[in-house]
Amino acid sequence: MILKRRQFLKAGSLASASLLLPNFIKALSSPSALESRHKVLVIVQLSGGNDGLNTIIPIRNDIYFRERQTIAINDALRLTDEAGIHPALPFFKTLFDRGELAVLNNVGYPDPNKSHFRSMDIWHSASRSDEYLDSGWIGRYLDQVCYDCDHPTQALEVNDMLSLALKGRQQKAFAFKDPKKLYQTSREAYFKKLYQEHQHQHEDETVAYLYQALGETLNNADYIFEQSKARKTAATYPDSVLGKDLKTVSSLIKSDINTQVYYLQIGSFDTHINQNQRQESLFRTINDAVEAFVEDLKKNGLFRHVMLMTFSEFGRRVAQNASNGTDHGTANQLFFLSGGLKKQGLLNDLPDLTQLNEGDLQYTEDFRKVYATLLKSWLNADSDKILGWKNGIYDFI
Repeated sequence: MILKRRQFLKAGSLASASLLLPNFIKALSSPSALESRHKVLVIVQLSGGNDGLNTIIPIRNDIYFRERQTIAINDALRLTDEAGIHPALPFFKTLFDRGELAVLNNVGYPDPNKSHFRSMDIWHSASRSDEYLDSGWIGRYLDQVCYDCDHPTQALEVNDMLSLALKGRQQKAFAFKDPKKLYQTSREAYFKKLYQEHQHQHEDETVAYLYQALGETLNNADYIFEQSKARKTAATYPDSVLGKDLKTVSSLIKSDINTQVYYLQIGSFDTHINQNQRQESLFRTINDAVEAFVEDLKKNGLFRHVMLMTFSEFGRRVAQNASNGTDHGTANQLFFLSGGLKKQGLLNDLPDLTQLNEGDLQYTEDFRKVYATLLKSWLNADSDKILGWKNGIYDFI
């Protein structure tokens, strides 16, 4: 049987996914599976550089309205006397009022980089701007908590490709988009025939391992599919990509699998042109999907054990451009949603628009301190070893 390039790549992709399946299955039934009271971190990456100033709006700041004469948000939902939130995020306003939302402003890092790719690598790896790392902060968390695991399932990315953030030095997380799709692919007659004809024919260890992994997928994909349906949520979610992804995450959280970190993405927030229309559309998608997710968790008594964090690789410049958009900037805000927050609301001051660096916001909060806080206080991990960060943590969780 001749293996064509496209078929080999597809088989390789399926086999690569299967590398984590044995322990994934064990995790669903073993006593070591985390109980429903364990802490879960859900990270939503706002890809492209979300405009923070049009997300949490300084509603009484004259500089903001002067610099953004055609894109300033004039109908913000009031949070405090000084701040409002974008009107397409009404559920986030509800969370704020209920004490289930915390906002950290002015988050960034020294010597910021305005390249999408480089800045995202910095956020993913938790490196300095002049430092290049090939491992991610969640991946190094896996290295620590799963040093004796064959294949870790403590972190999952709901995506077709695995992000740098989830790649460790020894361990890597598992990326998959849809358990049903994995099941259907594994049922294809081609893969069964491929495995049956080649499982004992290769002396090369790498190729033999590929077929062994493929066989494990064929044997176990149906079981994984059934487990993904075992705690299938009855809640109604929006028919958006993010809505479907959060529905998958909700079902897995309820299944008592040992996963503690879920990673999702939505974008693009690279709003150089006609920003308001694009950002509003994305915010409505996020608002509706997150509302369904949070209310689903609350109904099942799980929201106090789940933390959802949003971040973007950078913010935008203070002044709008000539195309009713904004260009790449620096500092931004992070959102934290949970029923288990110790401090809520605006955790620090809004950006100071009188103290800019060549038109950009100046960061006051280092994102690595946020990571250290999540690792130590939420995931109970050794943040010093994972990040090398020794400058304290926050007290909002």
